Amino acid sequence: MTVVVVTFPGSNCDRDCITAVVEGAHGAALRVFHKEHELPETTTAVILPGGFSFGDYLRCGAMAARSNLMPAIQRFVDAGGPVVGICNGFQILCEAGVLPGALLRNRDGRFHCEEVELEVSGDSPLLVAYQRNENIVLPIAHGEGNYFADDDTIALLERERRIAFRYVARDEQGHGAINGAKKAIAGVVGGPQRNVIGLMPHPERRSLDLHGADDGMPLLEALLSYSEHRRHS
Repeated sequence: MTVVVVTFPGSNCDRDCITAVVEGAHGAALRVFHKEHELPETTTAVILPGGFSFGDYLRCGAMAARSNLMPAIQRFVDAGGPVVGICNGFQILCEAGVLPGALLRNRDGRFHCEEVELEVSGDSPLLVAYQRNENIVLPIAHGEGNYFADDDTIALLERERRIAFRYVARDEQGHGAINGAKKAIAGVVGGPQRNVIGLMPHPERRSLDLHGADDGMPLLEALLSYSEHRRHS
């Protein structure tokens, strides 16, 4: 049972994710470079970590979405394998078409690095360790966290409860006050079995005792639990 953490040129949270999985969730984790064409046979879950893959040239995540390993990750998703994309990983999943929408430049044009309050609002086996509508706090660190999708896509996400997290702080139109994200969307659910989550906040940075809180650990623990369930079934 192995959680694969994919490393791209410019990834800077891959080690944090491995530490959270190993020391916090007591799982096994392996760093895999993006140039590989296949996932290891022992792969039971995948994390796309935060950072600035390929320096965010063209668009954030655009070049990473075309890396050698991405077709294998798409096959893993299609087969029901659990995948979590964090910050830049969320951007990559959107650019690859695994998740709908796009992450645009923050509305105020600034890079935001701070803790934010979130509402857990989605339906996914990767969210089962949270209570519905529970409020949690996670850190963000992004310049392009302004989630956008067309109205029909947003309506579908809302109707099917595929909005994983929303920012609690919202403007008069109901968009995210921190970055302008449409309908305050901080993360979305995808995959044929709701087995994919992309989110801008960093659960791995608030998951261990040394972080002072563990609001992100339930997501990582659910990732491992779902992996174990699939392995036995």
